Parts: sequence; structure tokens; C-alpha cells
Amino acid sequence: MGWGKRIAMGLGGAVILAAGAFFAFAPGIVEKGQNRVVPHDPWPVSERAAALHKTLTIGDWHSDALLWDRDLLTRSDRGHVDLPRLRAGNVAVQVFTTVTKTPAGMNYEHNAAGARDNITLLVFGQLRPVQTWFSLTERALDQAARLAAMADKAPDQLVVVRSVADLDRVLAARAKGAETVAGLLGAEGGHALEGEIENLDRLYDAGFRLIGLTHFFDNELGGSLHGEDDAGLTPFGRQVVAAMVQKHMVIDLAHASEQMAKDVLAMEGTRPIVSHGGIHGVCPVKRNFPDALMQEIAAKGGVIGIGDWAEVTCDATPAGVARSIAAAVALVGEDHVALGSDFDGAVETQFDSAELAALTQALIDAGLSEPTIAKVMGGNMVRVLRETLPQ
Repeated sequence: MGWGKRIAMGLGGAVILAAGAFFAFAPGIVEKGQNRVVPHDPWPVSERAAALHKTLTIGDWHSDALLWDRDLLTRSDRGHVDLPRLRAGNVAVQVFTTVTKTPAGMNYEHNAAGARDNITLLVFGQLRPVQTWFSLTERALDQAARLAAMADKAPDQLVVVRSVADLDRVLAARAKGAETVAGLLGAEGGHALEGEIENLDRLYDAGFRLIGLTHFFDNELGGSLHGEDDAGLTPFGRQVVAAMVQKHMVIDLAHASEQMAKDVLAMEGTRPIVSHGGIHGVCPVKRNFPDALMQEIAAKGGVIGIGDWAEVTCDATPAGVARSIAAAVALVGEDHVALGSDFDGAVETQFDSAELAALTQALIDAGLSEPTIAKVMGGNMVRVLRETLPQ
């Protein structure tokens, strides 16, 4: 063999090894940087708070854990959510959202719909199926299939809930000592429909029961809170919302423009939620709807999920999150406040899903009564799901 061929083969081997190392390690490195838990000493939890926490039915409206290529059945050293940590935190109900597109330079103020997409690079890096490379619908279905596969592999740990009956079976089993988590599928952004109403049927058949109408950019349904012109619902958006009402799906206004939120509220039969965010009166940033709009959402029966990251609470410690929750209770009433962590949503937090007892402690310290804490930590979410999901 000539030296030229040997050098070529050596270089080829080096390229293959480098590519293998990239695909093996780069996605995990990215996630560790994106979903950081700030190092901290154990949060103090009193005996009273620990005892109360064990009695709670805890639910969370928003986690993006499916975006990241790891086995959620196994405890991980990165991110915020997996089944072992959900069990450690006594979480009964978890919404797992599918993220399919985010714009380069993503920010809370202004994003162009035509900006380069970040998720495409992640899809390539994670070696997801070819059909997901250029289709947002296929990306959502691929993430849904991963959750379904985990539920099939470990039905004692996870059940994908499609109906009230599914939810009640999981909660009844937990009342008898099971630690099974009820997982609900959601789509973060109606762009996953790719402008085709038929794709709503595809997502529904795959188990999706919640759709956030927009994410960080305007789409075929209407305007984003972080988009270009604060547009309301488009005709297609109205068609989608009406179909979601008929299908008994949860309508999520997190990231929707204010005008879109008002348009949804004006439609007959809607009872939208805000899955993850904060209270403007506590943390006056664009990401949080004005307080008056939050009151309109609550008045139509919706709930407000309070997040666990500093950009919406202005203080991501358990005490800071509790302060936003207490303000929400004062603003919209104890029946309309819930948890919406945004865990694994490219946010930095002060605690993960295993440490939720620290939030129970912080709510006690904030002066909330135990019945109110029970509603906020999951009771309100379960009630809304029972009243919304297919029977």
C-alpha cells in the first residue's frame, strides 16, 4: 500500500472517529449547558412540609424533556426531568411537550419566522430519523413515539394519558401505592401542524392532548408574543382552535400574542390555559401577560402555570417561585394557579423535579394554607384535565 493511500485511509478514519465522537457527545454537552441546575446545598424541608408533600397529587403543565436524546426511564446527571426524579418529587402528572422549531438568536422581544432553525441542527446531531429532518410534524410524532416506547417498556413507571379514564386509572393506582406517572403529550407551537388541519388528526391519534398555539415566532395559526407584529388568530388558527374544542384538547396560550389570547377567549367553548410563565405584577417582563389578561383567562376557567426559571419569576429559588405563586393566587384565585416548570426547556433552574418538596416548604413559608397548596401543586391541573379531556 502506498503512503498516499495510507494517509488517505488514516485521515478518513480520523474523520469517522471525529464524527462518531460528535454525534455521541455533542448533544449531551449542549443539553448540559442549556438545562443547568445551579449547584446548591440541599434545600431545607421541615417534617411538616415533607409529610404534606407526600399527600399531594402533584402535576406540572410543561417539560421539554423529549427534545433531548436521553432515556427518561434512567436517572440522568443532566437536565431537570426523568422518571426516577419525577418519582422522587412525588409527581403524578407530567405534560411532555414536543419542541420542533426555534429561531436562531431566540429572545423574548422579537423573532422572525424565517430565521434559521436551531432544532434542525439538534435533530441532525441526535441522528433522528430522516423524515424528521425537514418536517416539523414528523419531529413532533418522533418525540411522541419515544414517549410511547418508554411507556410500553415500563408501564409501571409511565402511562401516556389520552382520556379521563386513563388519568383516573393512574391516580387510583397511585392511591394504592403505585408510583406511576401520568404523562400527557403536548406540542409547543402550532407550526407542528405545518398549515394542514389533517395534521391535527395525526397528532391527536398519536396521543397529543395539548397544543401551545405558538412558540417564539409567528406561525400559520397567528402571532407569537415574541413575533413580529402581535397578530391575532388567522382563519386557520380559528379552524384549529375550534377543532381542538371538539376534540377535547387543552388550548395553551403560553407564548401567544396578547391579541391571539383575546381572540381565543372570545371563541365559544374555549377554556385556555397558560402552561408556563409568571405574573407581570411580580416580574414585569414581556414574557408574562399583563395581569388583566391573566384574570380574563381565569374568568373563563383557565389556569396559570407558574414557571421555575428566573426570566419569568425574577427569582428562581423556591422562595422566589413561591412568591410568584402567592401573587397569582391573590390575582386570579386559588382555583386558577398551577405548576408549569418549563423543566428541560433550555432554562437554568435552582432545583429539579426531584426537589419539589422544597417548593412545598416555600409555599408554607409564604403563608399559603394546606388546601390551597394542594390545589396549586396539582389539584387544579387534575380538575381541568378531568373537565377537558375526552371521557
